[in-house]
Amino acid sequence: MAQHFLLSPAAKTLSLAQVFRMSDAEAEATFKRVRWHETDGQPVCPHCGGVDAYDCRRLKGAPRFRCRACVKDFSITSGTLFASHKLPLRGYLAAIAIFCNEVKGKSALALSRDLCVSYKCAFVLLHKLREAMAAELKGRMIGGDGKVAEIDSGYFGGYVKPANLAEKRRDRRFSANQSGKRKAVVIIRERNGNSLPAVFRTEGQALNFVRSRIAKGTVVNADESPAWNDLHARFEMKRINHEEAYSKDGACTNWAEEFFSRMRRAEIGHHHHIAGAYLLRYAQEASWREDNLRVSNGDQVHTVASLAMKAKGSVDFTGYWQRHVKD
Repeated sequence: MAQHFLLSPAAKTLSLAQVFRMSDAEAEATFKRVRWHETDGQPVCPHCGGVDAYDCRRLKGAPRFRCRACVKDFSITSGTLFASHKLPLRGYLAAIAIFCNEVKGKSALALSRDLCVSYKCAFVLLHKLREAMAAELKGRMIGGDGKVAEIDSGYFGGYVKPANLAEKRRDRRFSANQSGKRKAVVIIRERNGNSLPAVFRTEGQALNFVRSRIAKGTVVNADESPAWNDLHARFEMKRINHEEAYSKDGACTNWAEEFFSRMRRAEIGHHHHIAGAYLLRYAQEASWREDNLRVSNGDQVHTVASLAMKAKGSVDFTGYWQRHVKD
């Protein structure tokens, strides 16, 4: 039997021991190379793009540079997801390594214990890393001529606790007996390729999203849900009735189901509640992890760090704690 990739030496190219053995100068050099790889780590001014800058950090202060062209100060993280950071750079590198090493996700409570930071700090940091992962999904198209894509949906949130007495219980499958907070996560996944998630009130509302993100010429596999019937006018469709089989006559949605399997395990084993305003971020994280399942942890850490350093200020949390952003 072939060895699973995660058990192989190729999957383990970075250890936490390596990160924690780094000095502050080594962590700083690592982030400089990640952010300014075009200049081999030499600082580039984010204000004017100048490449002539000098070190002007205060005594025992964080790394800071001053551009000779515009005379403005900036740091390694200025204008990125980690802007105005309070933790040392080595702490952020450790957080990314811990986050990537967990194949089903990482809870904020566990990370707060690992790094000895507050729960709020760990919660925001993990969501910023999910935001970095989501940057890789922007504008993504799935499929193409001769390629096969699968679509499926799963509902999350809106749990209604059943009544204690049997005679007072209601059938929670009916909308009248639901909380109204339940949302559908819709996944489009190419076989042996990438995936793309989105969140809607119902799966029927995802049709325009599916049409716009699947390339023409793609063979689309879906289950027997009537929500996907209108797609027959645009794509070659293969439908599978899961009451009869999981796979039949070349039609299946097993690749899409793998995504939901990972997301459900993350919900049950780590987060316990992934509904509400940040449901899409959890779905994007699960999608990124599925797409990078056979990438070594060292490359995953480098990719997430690079995405975070290329991204602008956080969309979700810039000004959140000052109540400038609403939940």
